[in-house]
Amino acid sequence: MTKLNTQSDHPNQTVPSSQSASDRPLDAAAEPGPNAGQANGVSLLPSEEIDLLQKERDELKNQVLRSQADFANYQKRARQQADEVRTYAIGNLAQDVLGAIDNLERAIEALRASANQGITSGLDMVQKQLLGILAKYGVEPIAALEQPFDPNFHEAIMQQPSAEHPEGTIVAELGKGYKIHDRVLRPSKVAVSVKP
Repeated sequence: MTKLNTQSDHPNQTVPSSQSASDRPLDAAAEPGPNAGQANGVSLLPSEEIDLLQKERDELKNQVLRSQADFANYQKRARQQADEVRTYAIGNLAQDVLGAIDNLERAIEALRASANQGITSGLDMVQKQLLGILAKYGVEPIAALEQPFDPNFHEAIMQQPSAEHPEGTIVAELGKGYKIHDRVLRPSKVAVSVKP
């Protein structure tokens, strides 16, 4: 059997307690873990390892920054959508109420021909009150008469020859249009002037 040599067997022989960095193998220089100093199974020098770790750090930092920016954009979009929902939520209700207001207006016009002014003035007040409530929520009538025709706000139902108005001017409003803030709820139905 072979006996292992120890320092007690050879008292005059000194065993160096630490080898210089240049005498040690590269793998022994940094052995914190089984994969330390390796990239894809290739041994790296300490400076290469530092460069690799710095590159990984920079990539992770960029990913974090992108994630933070994405989250900030998401929050901004969510706030905008919530504001938009609050602003335009009354739109469907307003469209339904506008139909009733139109019928009320027709009834008022029919009653104006009769002698009963008390009922007519009462219905006028109800109509104004309803329009005032809608106006609180941003619902307003679209200006039409004597305005230039704008297909974004007006729907041309007919053309009417007119020497008094420039071509493309609205000469009659056949159905009142409404908008909520900057969106059209219902376009005005209009007659547009043409040259005679």
